[in-house]
Amino acid sequence: MKSLPPVILLMGPTASGKTALAVELVRHFPCDIISVDSAMIYRGMDIGTAKPGVDILRVAPHRLIDILDPAEHYSAGNFRNDALAHMAEISAAGRVPLLTGGTMLYFHVLQYGLAELPVAAPGVRAEIDDRAARQGWPTLHAELKRMDPAAAARIHPHDPQRIQRALEIYYVTGRPMSELHARAAVQALPYRFIKLAVTPADRALLHARIATRFQEMLAAGFVEEVARLERRGDLTSAHASMRAVGYRQLWEYLRGMCTQVEAVNRSIVATRRYAKRQLTWLRAEADVQWFESDAPQLANNVRTAVARALAQQS
Repeated sequence: MKSLPPVILLMGPTASGKTALAVELVRHFPCDIISVDSAMIYRGMDIGTAKPGVDILRVAPHRLIDILDPAEHYSAGNFRNDALAHMAEISAAGRVPLLTGGTMLYFHVLQYGLAELPVAAPGVRAEIDDRAARQGWPTLHAELKRMDPAAAARIHPHDPQRIQRALEIYYVTGRPMSELHARAAVQALPYRFIKLAVTPADRALLHARIATRFQEMLAAGFVEEVARLERRGDLTSAHASMRAVGYRQLWEYLRGMCTQVEAVNRSIVATRRYAKRQLTWLRAEADVQWFESDAPQLANNVRTAVARALAQQS
């Protein structure tokens, strides 16, 4: 029986060192990188997304970055279709697709597909929006937590779009969104997944890295990057690109809704919360090999694990 072609999934929370590790794997194995990041897809959003620079891309090109204008829409379904096309192309060339990034929903949808969810119900959405205006989105998030604890754990209390959709699905179908996702029938993909996760063992260390990296982004011109996007005139805070962590908070600063210090502090807190949600997704993944990002022999340990996995037959 012919073995299935391997695919490496390199996952982890933000600021855990995934990019450097991916480049290390490219140097030692016949891997081609596919980015799994819902913000790196946008052109002109480089600093705040920690997009790889030209020196890295010269050594390790990344597919699925810089593919859209920030005004354009991109869904998890779009990602799955694009990623599968690139995976097929890379495997056909005798190489190994290496998918790396922090958008855990994309990893999930890639492996397990998309559930058949109801179409938008404008009347239900209007009712939810009206309640949110009166009660606040955190109150509706608390309601979602009672109806669908699994979905609520992955949705931030201040993420109105996702809270609205999860509640809408429950009101329309009478079933939790997480249950519908779990029931999605997925045809097995013709690949053998090698799933790796890298994360600091100490949460405080991850928080320190997040704060340090954000200050480095500011020094590199992050505020100016968001200001250029704001001056275009065709983007609003409703665009998915401008809801990315850091961009949303600096947009509010540039619009006079808060001070720069407040925006920076809010960005760091939001990034910490995002990392927590990433870890929640990761812990639900099966068959994952975990690595401490600060282990002295991290690169060697991961290389050894990958070499062993690639040598195995499915």
